[in-house]
Amino acid sequence: QAGDFRRNLLYNKNRIFAFVMALGEVTDQWYATAAGAINYGFPTIADSDIPQILPTGVCTYEHVVSNIPHDQIVEKSIEVRGLKVKITEIDIPVSVSPAFEGERIRKEEMHCEFGGQRTPAFEWTRTREIDEIEDGKVIVEGPDVDTLEAGGKLPLGILVEVAGRKMQPDFEPVLERQVHTFLNEAQGLWHMGQRDINWVRISKGAAKAGFTLEHIGKLLHAKYHDEYSSILDKVQVTICTEEEMVLKLREQARAVYAERDARLEGMTDEEIETFYSCTLCQSFAPNHICVVSPERPGLCGAYSWLDCRAAYEITPSGPNQPISKGTSVEPTIGQWDKVNAFVLKSSGGNVERMSQYSMICDPMTSCGCFECIAAVLPSTGGIMIVNREYPEMTPCGMKFSTLAGTVGGGQQTPGFIGHSKHYICSRKFIAAEGGIERIVWMPTMLKEDIKDTFVKRAEETGLGGEDFMAKIADETTATTEEEVLEFITKSQHPAMALEPMF
Repeated sequence: QAGDFRRNLLYNKNRIFAFVMALGEVTDQWYATAAGAINYGFPTIADSDIPQILPTGVCTYEHVVSNIPHDQIVEKSIEVRGLKVKITEIDIPVSVSPAFEGERIRKEEMHCEFGGQRTPAFEWTRTREIDEIEDGKVIVEGPDVDTLEAGGKLPLGILVEVAGRKMQPDFEPVLERQVHTFLNEAQGLWHMGQRDINWVRISKGAAKAGFTLEHIGKLLHAKYHDEYSSILDKVQVTICTEEEMVLKLREQARAVYAERDARLEGMTDEEIETFYSCTLCQSFAPNHICVVSPERPGLCGAYSWLDCRAAYEITPSGPNQPISKGTSVEPTIGQWDKVNAFVLKSSGGNVERMSQYSMICDPMTSCGCFECIAAVLPSTGGIMIVNREYPEMTPCGMKFSTLAGTVGGGQQTPGFIGHSKHYICSRKFIAAEGGIERIVWMPTMLKEDIKDTFVKRAEETGLGGEDFMAKIADETTATTEEEVLEFITKSQHPAMALEPMF
């Protein structure tokens, strides 16, 4: 409308991403010109010492920023104006497309691999102040892909440091979990797992094309800007293959993982009316659908209910969708009518019902990213739990890798479930079957991992804390189902007095 100056000025502020870059001495005429530009919402960024106007108001962020070195002024101008970087071509030697998600790299096709219990590994996304990192910077510490023969292995640390005016620490797990999707979109690159149980393979074809660890950093930088430009202004990536450094950073990352897991303490499924879905792994298991609640985190261990809520806030059309619980169908096993309807639709009609608290009746499906697998040991009246890091034979007669093939792929397998470590200590852990009272075997490394929280939960349920943990067999006391039965009989494990699970 003629004379509608206010809307005209707002249009320029919100749609025309211009700014003034003042180089050299600022004259009175330049001051006047810059003041006019500010009225349109265009900030001034100068290399000289002029008075700053930092509070927001007319401009989106600061109005005048001064004393910026020439090697930083372009980046600072982009930041202050709120420009968002879009990378249309990723400078790596392999193709990138969602079409490559689900690509498998078999051992005979593999040039090298990282993690997967073969070497120490982790991936960690953390928030930094905007002036602490350099956008697009990729640091590689340690040996690279080209130093390895076919079939070689290296440790791997992936540290993604992000900064943005709208970035929040609560968003870190959401962004961190996207490493799985982003890496799998590169042809000849395969990723599985998360946190400190990640597993990466690079194919012979990708290595021959010249793919290096630096390209992982470039890929992550580009994809983060592409998918999360609304909250991110800078992304810096460090790739480390030096074992000592990987182990040091992994301990720091594990402390952060523990802090994230503790945030949900006190929340219950009963007090909220909305769960969240996670379909991040459907490229590998099309029928699989995770239903994440306060008392049942994602089976990968990387996504809690709070993380899914944050992910939905960032990307409302993304893989984490709200699910209204609806009417309770069977409270003991944890079924609700609207949750079942959502699961039926999201699984392509392959899964009709899903129980949140049972591993026998309509158990939740699994993909392949679970931290642990629980399996019934029929003669004991209880279950065994094995974590991904444990490589040996288990009392059920299968190693973790074989069990994963049985449980994963988006199929419901009564008596077997994939789950996170954190879920073991949940009050809703297989609540329909009796909860932690059913656990009769766990590897010592898993016992140690969850000891503090597990002992606390056992005390709450009247099982006796550390006394109860001592009644649970491990690989030092039993390696077969018969030996587990013998051990729990001697230790008077409470599972012996429970009804059979089938």
